[in-house]
Amino acid sequence: MAETLLRHPDPSPLAALSLTAGERWRRARLTIFGRALGAAVRLAGRHPTSWRWLAGRHHPMLDLLAAANARAGCALAALDVPAYRAFLRARPGGIRRRLRDFPETDKVSYVVPFDAARRCRGGRLPARGVVVDESAGSSGRPFNWPRGERELRAVHRDIAGYTSLVFPMRRPFVINAYSMGAWATGTTTGAAMARIAVVKNTGPDLGKIVDTLREFGPDFDYLVTAYPPFLKHLRDRLDAEGFDWSRHRIFASCGGEGMTEALRGYLEERFLRVRSAYGASDLSIGIGAETRFTVWLRRRLRDDPELRAALLGADEQRLPMVFQYNPLATYLETNDRRELLCTITSPDVLQPRLRYNVGDEALLVGYRRILDLLRGDPDRWAECRTALASERMTLPVLLLFGRRDSTVSYLGANLYPQDVEYGLYTGNPYAAEISRFCLALAEDAALETRPVVHLELRRPLSGAAREDLVAACRTGVRRHLAVVSRDFAQSLTEDPTAGDLRVELHEPGTGPFAGQQKLKNVYLVG
Repeated sequence: MAETLLRHPDPSPLAALSLTAGERWRRARLTIFGRALGAAVRLAGRHPTSWRWLAGRHHPMLDLLAAANARAGCALAALDVPAYRAFLRARPGGIRRRLRDFPETDKVSYVVPFDAARRCRGGRLPARGVVVDESAGSSGRPFNWPRGERELRAVHRDIAGYTSLVFPMRRPFVINAYSMGAWATGTTTGAAMARIAVVKNTGPDLGKIVDTLREFGPDFDYLVTAYPPFLKHLRDRLDAEGFDWSRHRIFASCGGEGMTEALRGYLEERFLRVRSAYGASDLSIGIGAETRFTVWLRRRLRDDPELRAALLGADEQRLPMVFQYNPLATYLETNDRRELLCTITSPDVLQPRLRYNVGDEALLVGYRRILDLLRGDPDRWAECRTALASERMTLPVLLLFGRRDSTVSYLGANLYPQDVEYGLYTGNPYAAEISRFCLALAEDAALETRPVVHLELRRPLSGAAREDLVAACRTGVRRHLAVVSRDFAQSLTEDPTAGDLRVELHEPGTGPFAGQQKLKNVYLVG
């Protein structure tokens, strides 16, 4: 009902874009600037080889050009996109000379009030050549995101260029295990990978993937693309069937949610390399991606308190995902709350995203600033140079903490699902028995509130095995939380019962996991 009240009428595109002579002149200048830059970016990244060459030679001066392009894109959209024009008129702000003078947008303030056509350039949704993706609906309802042919080709180029840089495959065969259908990640990944590899779009079907590996055998190098939890399901399934990993070269690429180093370590006991990417259906599936350097940096931040304090701040105990991103494709900023703002203004984009707040908390750091911090310590610098020996990109760095609301508050401490995952998988001999987990708070008979870690089992277990699994998981989670959360560690010294973490086991598809698909996990339950 609220959306009905907020939605604006859809006037004709010509009426919505009635411009003065001065506005038409300004629109022409901004269009020329944007198209010239867009053409240069397209030409430079036309082939994976040139894409890799440029990614390894990004200069900070290009960041200034990217900022100017983002500001020009907002100014052009104010003239060219009816929804954005109306959005700005409802928020008077004087002359907007700088990018930060333009207000933030998000789903509530911009997407819901204006229909899809009004958010397109010229106020029209093209009659052909458009693919409509649908978001997963994690915010409460799914949204539709139209994308044009040239926009999709640009995304395909970026994905193909990155993949050929990070995964050295001789005869590449991509098994695309993302969910198929209206969702952006699966269909876009399959089309992009077809530029550089043989592709089979299996979707998240373990049986089909096992059959594919057996059918085509070890003559190919495989790249499995999937959500992180599904990669664990695949490893456990292949192990259970006695799959001969040593005869195959299998890599993995994942996205859709964060991944801990504990899970990466577990996967890399079988996969040759596991890399994650960052994207959002609202924006693009290829905003940022991991390299050997970012994986090394993340692990160093985990084990090096001095570096973590210098880069993240003295009070920050969370370990972010670390990506590199191209500001000429997606310009990123953070606001005063450290929320990530994304601007995608390429002339190839059908619906410009303008200082769009996707709801993630992040820090942005220049590549050279990180190198300057590392050079001060000989050990760090030696490790860094080794990490930079391959997959090298000089693009700026995105440190992503994830959604602000993805926590459970307990005795003044914020408990994050990623920290629970570390505790469950680090050194746990029973990790293969866990299908997935979620976190909740429960009140017992004494009215004491305690955290509960719900575990979905992969198969039924005997009484003794269940007890051993519960004990290992409880000990691992409590130990890891005591290390990464000073508030939790302090609560243990003040009240030993604060460490009374509950672990509850559930048969497959029961309890809080009933009705959930095994694609993207839900980590918090009420």
